[in-house]
Amino acid sequence: MDNQISFDGVDFSPEVNLSRYLQNIKQFPILSQEEEYLLAKEYVKTRDAKISYKLVTSHLRLVVKVVSKFRGYGLPVAEMISEGNIGLLYAVDKFDPDKGFRFSTYALWWIRAAVQKYVLSSWSLVKIGTTAAQKKLFFNLRKMKNRFNLVDDREMSQEIIQSIAHSLDVSMQEVTDMNTRLKAHDGSLNMQVDTFTEGGTELLDFIADSKPNQEEWLSRTETFNYRKKLFKQALNCLNPREKDILFKRRLYDKSITLDDLSKHYAISKERVRQIELNSIRKIRKAVEVLQ
Repeated sequence: MDNQISFDGVDFSPEVNLSRYLQNIKQFPILSQEEEYLLAKEYVKTRDAKISYKLVTSHLRLVVKVVSKFRGYGLPVAEMISEGNIGLLYAVDKFDPDKGFRFSTYALWWIRAAVQKYVLSSWSLVKIGTTAAQKKLFFNLRKMKNRFNLVDDREMSQEIIQSIAHSLDVSMQEVTDMNTRLKAHDGSLNMQVDTFTEGGTELLDFIADSKPNQEEWLSRTETFNYRKKLFKQALNCLNPREKDILFKRRLYDKSITLDDLSKHYAISKERVRQIELNSIRKIRKAVEVLQ
């Protein structure tokens, strides 16, 4: 999604000049609860861009306030504000004023979620925080370290690690791993470890390639194609009913139940099972003969 935010030709994207942007957004009035409610009700009915404009511009300062809490991650403030503004646009579009909540309360969730997503995706080339608990750990570890007066990068004691793990409902190992990740940024695989020769050795050179080489790949492909050909020929030993049952039981992405097949062919479920197993035996014998 484009981070450009504009209404009627007025640009509210903070990339051009952050300080000017922060000054400009102060001109927009903060809506009262009643004004906010009436505008939101009207927007639900009409989807009028002018109403959306008023709701968005009156909450641009809320985005900046949310982003200020993420400045410690060393990411561009303007980029985080842009992502937060996108979250604000989603909030305007999805807000239901009849739920009884103020728009700012609802928008806060969308803004924070958008900024957090940007921080997680931008912080590391390796994905951080795959579960809700790990995301909570990522965004709260610094705050909790400050609570324990750990202002530098010295190692945490086992007691502190245990306390943090208990508070955030994660394991002690997860706390240790995340702390290590937050202390060190990702290094480039193209970093040279041999600086004495031209075109020296890079970190990438020490990573083993697990993919098969050209000869292995060709051999596997030929083997696969050969087995596929044998299987197709072996299928000729089955009659139409056997072939249909085998495919529906073993070769479809979602297998058909014995009960459904028994009803379709007007036979018992046990008989369907017998046909399935007999078909497999017949194919195995046919393959042995073909080989």
